[in-house]
Amino acid sequence: MANTTDSRAVTGILLAAGGGRRLGGRPKALLGHRGGLLVEHAVRTLREGGCDRVHVVLGASASEVRARAELTGCTLVENPLWESGMGSSLRAGLDSLRRTAATGALVTLVDQPGIGARAVTRVRTAWHGPATLVAAAYEGRRGHPVLFGSAHWEGVMASASGDRGARAYLSDHASALELVECSDIAAAYDIDTPEDLARLTED
Repeated sequence: MANTTDSRAVTGILLAAGGGRRLGGRPKALLGHRGGLLVEHAVRTLREGGCDRVHVVLGASASEVRARAELTGCTLVENPLWESGMGSSLRAGLDSLRRTAATGALVTLVDQPGIGARAVTRVRTAWHGPATLVAAAYEGRRGHPVLFGSAHWEGVMASASGDRGARAYLSDHASALELVECSDIAAAYDIDTPEDLARLTED
């Protein structure tokens, strides 16, 4: 269903707390990409995809990210439990929205620079209210971004743990989940290992 709701209903949540354990402890948010930092690129992607409001969840080296990254206009959310995995960051991000007027959360990951603004737009425009549950798909396989209407937030927060994030909740609610194919406009690779750094560019 096409989006007929005020775009301010959907807020972007960027999960950027990871410490880059497999990268030798280099926080992913601070990796260089396209003349800036990876966290800056990810925020720009959300904004260009139509998310006027963006909450950025920080963890590893949060103070350095605050000092070095240009994140003006973003709501910065610190997750003191970031070492326990992505689930805690997802909980922190969703919890931060409960004090706003948002009724939708579009979640992306800082370490997926191959997912650009067009994929964000395609998922965001599938919004149809608080019951929305939508995920990008890549050749039929579920990925990010994921769009959660507020009717799902409590359930996601209750099930998110470790590095699984919302995986269990999405599996349990597969019949309600709408997949939006994005493989024609995005690539869902992660920056996880030193070999993956070749996918980043300083230009």
